[in-house]
Amino acid sequence: MDTLKSFKQASKVIIKIGSSLLINSETGQLNAKWLQTLAEDIDYLKQQEKQIVIVSSGSIALGRRILDFPTGKLSLEQTQASAACGQIKLAGMYEEILKPFGHKTAQILLTLDDNDNRKRFLNARATMSTLLAMGVVPIINENDSIATDEIRFGDNDRLAAQVSVMIGADILVLFSDVDGLYDKDPRKHSEAVRLKTVSSVDSKIFAMAGSTGTDLSSGGMKTKLIAARTAIKAGCAMVISEGKVNHPVQHLLKGGNCTWFIPEHDPQIARKHWIASLKPRGSVYIDDGAVQALQSGKSLLPAGVHKVVGTFGRGDAVEIISRKGERLGAGLIRYNKTESELIKGHKSSEIEQILGFPGRAALIHRDDMSW
Repeated sequence: MDTLKSFKQASKVIIKIGSSLLINSETGQLNAKWLQTLAEDIDYLKQQEKQIVIVSSGSIALGRRILDFPTGKLSLEQTQASAACGQIKLAGMYEEILKPFGHKTAQILLTLDDNDNRKRFLNARATMSTLLAMGVVPIINENDSIATDEIRFGDNDRLAAQVSVMIGADILVLFSDVDGLYDKDPRKHSEAVRLKTVSSVDSKIFAMAGSTGTDLSSGGMKTKLIAARTAIKAGCAMVISEGKVNHPVQHLLKGGNCTWFIPEHDPQIARKHWIASLKPRGSVYIDDGAVQALQSGKSLLPAGVHKVVGTFGRGDAVEIISRKGERLGAGLIRYNKTESELIKGHKSSEIEQILGFPGRAALIHRDDMSW
């Protein structure tokens, strides 16, 4: 895999920014100059028509300063209060640095529960897909103001990996205060060697990781490896790169030190394999016109469905079957069984009148099919 070539060809890129990069640990102030160079890098990527998502830490670090909390470990309640104050400042900061380039931003707060809950997962994915299609840069953070220890992602490295799965990203960039994965801790061993590429995150690789982050961050190398394992299984390449340099993206693209984690498949292939592996909760039977539409790469509309079988909810996997009874594939359905029964055979323009709310045009979107 030509990693830099893959980056240049990628259409969806997630950039994760850690607290230690955003905020000066001594003064507690934003690193304004560095942020300006990051904004220039994002504009550079946007000019290449890439869709960019930023997963950013920093809300707690910013908020604790606003609330004058002392240094040291915060209680859960103090952490939540800090996040509530800091999230406003964090989102505003990204809006401020990207607005001069003509780029709009949006804030999305997630918890682990949103990822496990199928309905909320689909809603979050649909929101991000809409924003990206409109050229907006979503700014994602864990919703620390309501998260508890039981539902936290634990750090934004893992959150970034979950988002990469959610939207089918091509590249996940973790900008850090280290320039990659070493076979030993480089702070303790001068002879430590940086790995240029990793193709499998196994026990041997995990043994190379330390366990602590910086004073401002909750993550360490181990959480980055957990993120890498999640990302590459979903077909998303991941890179750990030094982030403290000005223009960190340009630095990476010019061959700066880093470690690449190589996926086995591209995101779309990996997603189709995953959908195909799910246990179907029902079946939709489609007419010949719908078969031809699917074969040409289109979504399945309600008008092409003449029969619905099974008990399923929104987001569940269902089989797609022809009039002859031939299993054609599977997909994630966008309506539950009752709703699907009501709108089958009808035009998408009639959905609101039938269901009483404006639903999505496709019963199963082409991106949610294993065909």
